[in-house]
Amino acid sequence: MYNLDLNIVSTLILSIVLYLFGNFLTNKIYILNKLCIPSPVVGGLTFSLFVFILEYFKLVNVSMNTLLMPYFMSFFFTIVGLNVSFKLLKKGGKVLIIYWLLCALLGFCQNIITFISSKLLNINPLLALMCGNISMEGGHGYSLAFGRTLESLGVENACNVGFASATLGLIMGGIIGGPIAKILIEKYHLKSSNIHKVNKSSLMKSNTSILDINDTLFFEQILIVLVSMSVGSVLANIINVYFHIVIPSIVGCIFVAVLFRNFNDKTKIMIMNFKLLDFLQNLSLGMFLTMALMSIDFFTLSSLFGPIVFIVICQVIFIIIFATTFAFKLLGKDYDAAVMISGMLGHGLGATPNALANMGSVTNKYGASANAYLVVPLVAAFLLDVFSIPCILFFINILT
Repeated sequence: MYNLDLNIVSTLILSIVLYLFGNFLTNKIYILNKLCIPSPVVGGLTFSLFVFILEYFKLVNVSMNTLLMPYFMSFFFTIVGLNVSFKLLKKGGKVLIIYWLLCALLGFCQNIITFISSKLLNINPLLALMCGNISMEGGHGYSLAFGRTLESLGVENACNVGFASATLGLIMGGIIGGPIAKILIEKYHLKSSNIHKVNKSSLMKSNTSILDINDTLFFEQILIVLVSMSVGSVLANIINVYFHIVIPSIVGCIFVAVLFRNFNDKTKIMIMNFKLLDFLQNLSLGMFLTMALMSIDFFTLSSLFGPIVFIVICQVIFIIIFATTFAFKLLGKDYDAAVMISGMLGHGLGATPNALANMGSVTNKYGASANAYLVVPLVAAFLLDVFSIPCILFFINILT
């Protein structure tokens, strides 16, 4: 068997090529586009399967240097923290708080499901936890972040299990979101008020300052992110060492970034350009997801595929029941609630783009929902981390 060793530069080049390849396939293949499967997932998994085939037939053994991956990951999550503004909470009102709490409860229940499943399947509960809130509401990003933490605690294949679970959840979230909302709308004869027009981008970036991008502005944004990243990593390390609490470095990064963002909103000590930060966020997300997924070891994952599918099916059944009964009623049992449920099914099993795609398919057919487009993106993309991270850390520290 031929051994192919890729250095750090070659690995970076390969990840860029796979990202572009995934983007090409997503644009050309209807079902991938329809389900909003991210380009890194398509490109990375395609390569992983290709490597699996090569190794299965003992043709080539591929090893990659993914040293840059955790830095791209921390960079991404730091920008997530910089997007969290406490001012946005006031715009959503009571419905936003209810939806936020419902999603927090959903995440807690997802972790309970994994614990029960681990006992039924006789597997490590920490490994099963990767099929819960971490990969369902957290997606591929959390799967890598917390997977690395669990692997440092001796839990083998945590990242691989998280990626597989997140991918299955992403697909299921894209499939069931629209149809479930359709059933609710037609069953209860719900109609859109169509009173308000909504600008989705303005809701997501309500206090964005859009300036011409130049080198000074670019380096200012990079500096904000890197300083928040560095301070956050040091903070997380201090908590790990002195308080003996397991906490990934991204938690510290997000925490410091949120503090800086809201302090800066009041003091205006630096200009924050969210158009540029969005670009940097997407770039870092694409890189770390592609690197993570292209290095999945399907050989070691094959023995765990059955338990993963079982737990994900349990998660899908639970979220459908939770969303259509409990959540739908608390959100008002109206048209806006039905649209929000489609979003919850999207990001509760997959990611924020899934939620937006689900809501888009519903509103394109049945009419606009200003409240849904205000509440769901704010909670899914930014606010949910406030509950998700402590919830995940709680379960990790209890089960460790």
